[in-house]
Amino acid sequence: MTSVLRLQAPAKLNLYLRVIGRRPDGYHELETLFERIDLADLLTFAPQASGITLACDDLSAVPGTAQAGPGLSCGEDNLVTRAAHLLRRACGVTQGAAIHLTKRIPIAAGLGGGSSDAATTLVGLNQLWNTRRSVSQLCELAAQVGSDVPFFLHQHPFAIGRGRGERCELLPGPLPTLWHVVVTPPVHLSTPEIYAGFDEHKSVLTDVPPSITMTVHALRNGPALAGLAKGLYNDLEPAAIRRCPVIGDIRALLLEGACQGALTSGSGPSVFGLCQDRSHAEQVAHAIRRRGASAWAVHIVRTEAGGVTSGVGEGDDDAR
Repeated sequence: MTSVLRLQAPAKLNLYLRVIGRRPDGYHELETLFERIDLADLLTFAPQASGITLACDDLSAVPGTAQAGPGLSCGEDNLVTRAAHLLRRACGVTQGAAIHLTKRIPIAAGLGGGSSDAATTLVGLNQLWNTRRSVSQLCELAAQVGSDVPFFLHQHPFAIGRGRGERCELLPGPLPTLWHVVVTPPVHLSTPEIYAGFDEHKSVLTDVPPSITMTVHALRNGPALAGLAKGLYNDLEPAAIRRCPVIGDIRALLLEGACQGALTSGSGPSVFGLCQDRSHAEQVAHAIRRRGASAWAVHIVRTEAGGVTSGVGEGDDDAR
C-alpha cells in the first residue's frame, strides 16, 4: 500500500510593507510584517519510481465567474515543480514523486499561495525522500525559489521579513489571534508593474509611514486593535489602486463595515479588513457579499498558529 503525505499550505497577509529602496540586483529592499492565516491549499505527496508529476484542482475561483489573468498551471513554471526539482538536485535524489495540489488560495492575489505551496513541497519531499535537510538548509533552497518562500518554512504565525523578504525574524509569542475578512477581486496585477508604479511616484509620496517597530508593539498589545490598525501600512497600495481602482472600493466597503483598519496585502489585489472578533468578521463578510460584486472572493480568516500540518495515510484512495 502506498503511503500518502498530506500537508496544508497556509496563505499570508502583509500587515506592514515598506519599500526601503532599490537593490543593485534589481530587486527592492523590503521591511514587512508577515501574518500566517488559516486559508490554505492542500498538497499530497506519494513516492514513485522516477520523475516529478504534478496534478492540480483549482477551487480558488468564485463559482460561475471567470478569473482574469493567469490560470493554475501544472507545468514547469509552477513553484511546486520548481521547488521539487531544486531539492531533488541538491540532495542527489533519484526517486520521484507524484504531487497533487488542491488550490484554495486565490492565484496571484498578494496572499503568497504559490510561495506557500513551494515551501510545503520542500517540507513534504524532505520527509518523503528522507533527505534530512534542516529548516535552515531548506531556507537556503527556498530563497532561490521566491522571496516569500522561507517565511512559510517556519512554525511561527508572525515574522518580520527583510531583504527581498527572505530574511525572517520570527516574533515569539504569546501573540494574539487576529480575525480578518479578505476580499479578492477577479483581476491580475503584475508584481513588477506595481513596484515600477511605486518607483515612478515615490518622489511625490507625502505620508510619513509608521515604523515597523510601532506596528509590532501594537500587535503585542493583544486586544488593543486600534493601535494595530494605525500601524497597518503598505507602500505598494497606492500603485495597486491606480492600476486597479476596485481595490479602493473594497477598502472603503471594509471600513464602512466598521473594520478597525483595511489594507492591500502584498502587491494586491486582495484587501483585508481587521475585525474585532469572529462575529464581527461574519457580519462584515455578509455585508460585502450583499453589497459587493458577485465575482469577488470573500474569505473569513484568522491567524494560523502553527506551520504546515501533515498526516500520513496508508493507501488513501481519496488523497488525490
